[in-house]
Amino acid sequence: MTNTTLPNRGALKDHARRLRATLADQGTALSHSAALETISRQWGFRDWNTLSAALCNAPAPRWQVGQAVSGRYLGHGFTGRIKAVREATGSHRHLTIVFDRPVDVVRSDWFSSYRRQINCIVNDAGHTLAKTSDGQPHVVLDAA
Repeated sequence: MTNTTLPNRGALKDHARRLRATLADQGTALSHSAALETISRQWGFRDWNTLSAALCNAPAPRWQVGQAVSGRYLGHGFTGRIKAVREATGSHRHLTIVFDRPVDVVRSDWFSSYRRQINCIVNDAGHTLAKTSDGQPHVVLDAA
């Protein structure tokens, strides 16, 4: 078995259909079940049943590149996309988030400071350990 994140069941079945079509174009007939078995072996599993069971047990990644997110940054609402994800300690992840619209992070009538992108470390709930002086997390991501 590989350490790579597995595609979802639908993507694997689509791959098997494409494999069958490609081989049929070349004059080789292959049943759908044989295509599924071949795909399973390519992913390092003994057979389709074993791969299928692994799909049921594999946790879906919580934060993914390209994922749309919304929440609060330093108390200001935002929407954006995840640009990068890296593992941190435990269940924490380093995220780079690009805002759809720049966020003014200053609470002053005298000047502004806009951010278009931030780096943060969040837990599975989408909260940073770092907190503001009033005890609120720097970043709070809304549940997907």
